Amino acid sequence: MKSNINIKVKNKEKNLRIDILLSNQDDKLSRSRVKNLILKNNLKINNIVVKDPSRKVKIGDEIFFEVVEPKKETLSPFNYPLEIIHEDDDLIVINKSAGISMHPGPGNYDNTIVNALINYTGNNLSRIGNELRPGIVHRIDKDTSGLIVIAKNNFSHENLSNQFSKHTITRVYQALVWGKIRPQNGKIETFITRSSRNRQMMEVSLKKGKKAITHYKTLETFENDKVPTFSLVECRLETGRTHQIRVHFSNKGNHILGDKKYKKKYKKFLNINTELEEKINSLSRHFLHAKTLGFSHPKNNKRMEFKSKLPLNLENILKKLRKIE
Repeated sequence: MKSNINIKVKNKEKNLRIDILLSNQDDKLSRSRVKNLILKNNLKINNIVVKDPSRKVKIGDEIFFEVVEPKKETLSPFNYPLEIIHEDDDLIVINKSAGISMHPGPGNYDNTIVNALINYTGNNLSRIGNELRPGIVHRIDKDTSGLIVIAKNNFSHENLSNQFSKHTITRVYQALVWGKIRPQNGKIETFITRSSRNRQMMEVSLKKGKKAITHYKTLETFENDKVPTFSLVECRLETGRTHQIRVHFSNKGNHILGDKKYKKKYKKFLNINTELEEKINSLSRHFLHAKTLGFSHPKNNKRMEFKSKLPLNLENILKKLRKIE
């Protein structure tokens, strides 16, 4: 089914964002849905296709917006043991393991967190946005572990999305990176855009892309004759761009241990402790963990914060590094 919105911008509507203007036209149209439709070429302003949801309108602009009902997709349940940290009528907080994707995509439509949630909740999830991503407010990468929040209804999804947009969500990660970070503590502020050489990767840009801000501090540095130099880093995200932490530290020359996508070639260390080398070589994920997640509950506005310990395989690498002198 399709329905169209045809309007001419009035004086009282000038300088409004187009996504706000359109969502105001119909109570059933959320800003998230409007944004998704705009990105799919469903908006014309003065007969020109516009793909920018933040575009501000002018008096007299002629708006044509095609509201296409989402296709009904069938999501298969996946019998997978979710580690649930908290659950109530509005949301679920999950401690995600490394090695599982957040939602269906090319090559994997069945064995994801979304499929596991369908199996667990019986489809009791928000329906905002992409039909293959019910409940998904934010994501962490397949080979990243740690905390994520899932929305059970549209109200909670909208509320949590707004908190992410306003940067009021607390997100703290731990990463083990190659080398010493210089300076040891600081802020990385860049633009991040899709790589022109490999569309599956992201890269730092001086001018184009989305602003990305990572606050970091060095917790420990490991350096002696029997180990390569590593730094254990705590990262607090101000923004949440695709692969943000991985791209920021790779750009500094301190890529994350185990990151196969953004890795750099390192020389073989002749005197490395053999047990440590074995643990490093057998690591099938990158050393990045979403340790802390904090937000205000959508219904009662109560501040909630959750913490997750490092998975055992990551903790064992740290224990070995601390023992070697």
